Amino acid sequence: MNTANRLQHMPKRLILAITGATGMLYVTALLDLLADQDVEVDAIISDSGRKVLRLEQDMDPEDLPGVSRWFAAGDFTAPPASGSARYDAMIILPCTVGTLGAIATGFSGNLIHRAADVTLKERRPLILAVRETPLNRTHLTNMLALHDAGATICPPMPSFYLHPPDFQAMARQFAGRICDQIGLHLKDLPRWQGI
Repeated sequence: MNTANRLQHMPKRLILAITGATGMLYVTALLDLLADQDVEVDAIISDSGRKVLRLEQDMDPEDLPGVSRWFAAGDFTAPPASGSARYDAMIILPCTVGTLGAIATGFSGNLIHRAADVTLKERRPLILAVRETPLNRTHLTNMLALHDAGATICPPMPSFYLHPPDFQAMARQFAGRICDQIGLHLKDLPRWQGI
């Protein structure tokens, strides 16, 4: 079932999880797009995610715009650990293959894993922007397991046919595709119109 079709309304509350894979420019692009929407974003970042955010964007999590609340990755008492918290969707961007594997096997080693497990059990959209190449059989098996469980595997792949002028435009386009997957269809996002 298509993730966007599972939403009966526009999402109002999202969980954004940031892990230690490369691709932090997609995080800032997504938050910039969400800032113009009526959406509450609560976020979780792993220790490795903090390091990569600092390395790639020269930022700390608190510098990221548009996040309502930050939850510690080790805090299993935080709202995302329970289905009763009623989040509309969860996005893991970027998603390490370690996080992918933990979620695929039902292992809740931290709040990101637990929140993803809750999102799946509640049949809410879970988007994983997996960053790894090349992929081995274990990665592919874990992706298939999560696809079958209801998640959407959405690796950050830019749309070069739209001729993005720079990295920021490329990241914005992909972030817009993530928004599509959760039912937020942005009007000013460049889209393929045919030749």
